[in-house]
Amino acid sequence: MLIVIWDVIEGVVAIAAGLAAGSIALIGFGIDSGIEVFAASVVLRQLRDERSGRRRWALRAIAVTFWLLAAYIAVESVSQLAAGAEGGQSTVGIILNAVALAVMVPVAVAQLRTGRQLDNQVLVAQAKETWLSNALSINVLVGLGVNALFGWAWADPAVALIVAGFAVYAGVDAWREAGEEHGDR
Repeated sequence: MLIVIWDVIEGVVAIAAGLAAGSIALIGFGIDSGIEVFAASVVLRQLRDERSGRRRWALRAIAVTFWLLAAYIAVESVSQLAAGAEGGQSTVGIILNAVALAVMVPVAVAQLRTGRQLDNQVLVAQAKETWLSNALSINVLVGLGVNALFGWAWADPAVALIVAGFAVYAGVDAWREAGEEHGDR
């Protein structure tokens, strides 16, 4: 439950800071926090009801959220790069992502370990979402840091495109896991 509270706060702060700075990477990171809350609710529902069909549904629902995030980030990033948009700097975003890494790396390790011990692919998928969030934090830190240090506003939408790539990969992986749940390949 504490992780859900963390993700809600993280998401609200990231989106607000992203909107204030014009940072698509930071907004995408905030939206990803919302996906983590959704994934946690899916995992809790699935843990209460172990039926295989529910597991498949849960994995596919998580996959779709990744793809929606990727589409949003890609469209916004390309439009910002094409328009030569100037993203502002965000000290709040830098601090938020540094703290997020300190909090969420141990959580991801614990989620993955528990999911594997329970042989629960939905929990493993949620752990992968948390690892994706950690990768997003690193990328957002790089984009915001480069912009802060060198004034390269293009770094933010460029880094956001990398984030979109991570989201597509995570969605494909979750969808594949759903197929393996039922022997589909």
